[in-house]
Amino acid sequence: MKPVADGPQLALLSNRKEHLAQMFLDRVAATPNREAFRYPAGSEWKSVTWQQTEELVRRRAAGLIALGVEPEQRVGVAASTRLDWVQCYLSAVLAAAATTTIYPTTMAADVSYIVADAEVQVVFAEDASQVDKLRQHKSDTPSLHKVVLIDGEPEERDGDWVISLATLDELGAKHLDENPAAIDERLAQIRPEHLCTLVYTSGTTGRPKGVRLPHSVWTYEGAAVEGIRVLSPDDLQLLWLPLSHVFGQVLLAVQFQIGFATAIDGRVDKIVENAAVVQPTFMAAAPRVFEKAHGRIVTMMEAEGGVKAKLFHWAFGIGTQVSKLRQQGKEPSGVLAAQYTVADKLVLSKIRARFGGRIRFFVSGSAALDKQLAEWFHAAGLLILEGYGLSETAAGSTLNRPDQYRLGSVGPIFPASEFKIAEDGEILIKGPGVMSGYHNLPEQTAEVIDADGWFHTGDIGHFEDEFLFITDRKKDLFKTSGGKYVAPQVIEGRFKMICPYASQFLVHGNQRNFVSALVTLDPDAIQGWAEQSGLGGKSYAEIVTSDEAQKLVQGYVDELNAGLNRWETIKKFTILDRDLTVESGEMTPSLKLKRKHVETTYGDLLDKMYD
Repeated sequence: MKPVADGPQLALLSNRKEHLAQMFLDRVAATPNREAFRYPAGSEWKSVTWQQTEELVRRRAAGLIALGVEPEQRVGVAASTRLDWVQCYLSAVLAAAATTTIYPTTMAADVSYIVADAEVQVVFAEDASQVDKLRQHKSDTPSLHKVVLIDGEPEERDGDWVISLATLDELGAKHLDENPAAIDERLAQIRPEHLCTLVYTSGTTGRPKGVRLPHSVWTYEGAAVEGIRVLSPDDLQLLWLPLSHVFGQVLLAVQFQIGFATAIDGRVDKIVENAAVVQPTFMAAAPRVFEKAHGRIVTMMEAEGGVKAKLFHWAFGIGTQVSKLRQQGKEPSGVLAAQYTVADKLVLSKIRARFGGRIRFFVSGSAALDKQLAEWFHAAGLLILEGYGLSETAAGSTLNRPDQYRLGSVGPIFPASEFKIAEDGEILIKGPGVMSGYHNLPEQTAEVIDADGWFHTGDIGHFEDEFLFITDRKKDLFKTSGGKYVAPQVIEGRFKMICPYASQFLVHGNQRNFVSALVTLDPDAIQGWAEQSGLGGKSYAEIVTSDEAQKLVQGYVDELNAGLNRWETIKKFTILDRDLTVESGEMTPSLKLKRKHVETTYGDLLDKMYD
C-alpha cells in the first residue's frame, strides 16, 4: 500500500535537506531568536534560543574535531534526557561524526560491548557512575581515547583520559580561533547516505544490535511529519522520552524541521507536574505513562467515593457519548450538548488541567496502546494519536492525525513509504525511512531486508481502509497445546486498562493447556488501596501477596475474562512481590516488557501454576 501524497507533501520530500546538520542550521537561520529549548534550573524553567544553541554546539563540535574525531566516526552519549544531551548530540552532528547512544541504565558489560562494536572515539558521560562503567572495561575498548564528563570534575586517577565539558568547550574555542572554517569544512563533507546515528536496540532478547541510520532517514522523517501538517512552529513540546531511543530522536528531527520549542526533562516522575507548569500543546509517551495516569485518576476517585465518585462516572459517561460522536465527525447537540458543558466544567476540564490545559494531542508509540484506554482519554477531551515504527525505520512510519484518526489503529502511512502485508500477516516496509542495515551484522541485515528492499518488521497487522492495525509481535504470538493462537499484548493492555492498580501483566501459555499470567501492582496506586483495606503500615511485598490483594486482582481478572475468547481466558495468575523495573533488566528504557527475560527469571513460578 502506498499513501497518496499531495503537491505540498511531494515538494517537501523532494526538496528536503541533505543532512541533519543542514536541518538544524537552516532552522537557526530562519528563526534565530525564537525559543528552541526550555529546561529546569532548580525550581524554575529557563530558555535558550536557536542562535544560542548554535553558538554553543559549534564550539563543542570544534572541540571534538580538536580531539581527532573524523567524519562518520562514532561519538557516544551516555546520559539521561536533558538539554546537555541535545547539545552534545548536535556537536557530534556538526563535526560530521555519527552519534552512538547509550542508555544511562545500561550495565557496564553492555556499555563495553557497544563502545567496542561501534569503535566509539569519544563518550559524553553524564556523571561519575557512567565514567565508572567505562573505566571497568577500559582495556576492552581500545578505540575510546577520551571521555567528556558532563556533571562534576574528573578524578586524578584518570589523567587526561577524562576531561570536563568546560575543558572540551575551551579546546573548541581555541580550535575555532586557529581554524575559523573548521566546522564549515566538515559540513561540506556530509552526504545524505553518510552514517548519522548508530542506535543500539535495548533489545528484549540477546545482545543489542546497532541500527545504522543515515542522515537521509532523519531528513525524511522531518519532511514527512511537516507534510502531514500535524504540528506548527507555535506548538510547545514536553519531551521526557529517552533520547537514546529513536522515538526521542525523531522528535528532535521534527523539531529542527518545523521550529517549535521543546521543554526537556527526562525525569519520569515529574511528567505530570512538569506538564502542569510548562503547559505543552503536545507530548509523546509510551503507553505505560497513559496507563499510570489513568490508574492514578481512577483510584483517586474511588478513594473519594460518594457524590464525587458518582459525578466522576456520570461525567465520563457523557464524555464517552460525545467521544463516539466526534469519532464519526459529529458534534453533540440538544440535551447531550448541555450535559457535556456541565460534565466538562465540573470534571473533564480538570483532568485536562493536570496536563497543563493546552494539550492538542498526545502521541503514543513504542508499544501497543489499549483501545479502551485511548477511548477513556478521548472522553476527557484528550486525543491520543497512536503511531507505529521501529528503530529500523527511524521510529516513524505511520501516525494518526487530529483530523484523520481511528482509535485502536496506528494511523495512515507516512508519505513516500510503502507497506504490504505478507501471506502470514507480517508487516513489510519499504521507503526512505528504513535503516541501511545492522552494524557489523550483514547476515542479520539480510534476514530482515530482502532482495527487493522490503524490511520485515516482525509485527503482525492488517489494514482497514487506510488505517493500519497491529495485532502483536510475530515472535510473541503463541499457540496453546489445544492449537489456539493467543496475542498476549492485546490481553495485557486490556487488563491494565481494567485494573487501575496494575503495573505489569505478562500473559503466558505457549504449548500449555491454558493461559496464565504474572501480575505486578503499581507501588503508588496500591498503597492508597492498602490504607483503606486495613493493610496500612505493611510493606509492598506484604500488601501484594495478601489474600485481600489476591481477591482484588481476581475480580479484575474475572472482568477481563468476560471479554475474551474461551481459550484466551486467564485460568491462574501469580502476583509478584516486587514490580518489574528497567534497573533490574526486566523492562527496556522505553518501558517495554522484556518478555523472554521475565519468563526465564520467573520460570519456576510459571511452572508451578501448571503443576
